[in-house]
Amino acid sequence: MTLQKWAEYGWLRSHTTSPQEISDLLAIADRDIADAKSGGISTDWQFGIAYNAALKLCTILLYAEGYRAGQGLQHYRTIQVLPLILGSKRNEDANYLDTCRVKRNTVEYDRVGATSEGEVAELIDFAVEFRADVLEWLQANHPGLCPGRKL
Repeated sequence: MTLQKWAEYGWLRSHTTSPQEISDLLAIADRDIADAKSGGISTDWQFGIAYNAALKLCTILLYAEGYRAGQGLQHYRTIQVLPLILGSKRNEDANYLDTCRVKRNTVEYDRVGATSEGEVAELIDFAVEFRADVLEWLQANHPGLCPGRKL
């Protein structure tokens, strides 16, 4: 399946981004990674913040390709396009982030204490590594959208 096919199904819609928008999304991801690392809050909130960082990085990929998630299931769709953009080698990453999405929804809406320090550390590490991969991909595929700061 392709991004264009997803757009035909209404799962994505066209989106024109800018270097400023990409820079703003990266700044959110950076803030969230730092906040998740800082501690002093519950593991549930740390997990949610780290998840948001990873989601923003997926959003950067999607926006750079000229799309945004359509109505409904925005987080799910933003995550699921990861292998469509970065290749099938990222299927496991999309599955991991989808599991994180479900867990984040649980701690946000259903119950307290569903995350562990280990899960938080794993997600933070993932977000940090994923950030580097996203910036490398952005530089290779959409250099005009790269933020005006050292990557």
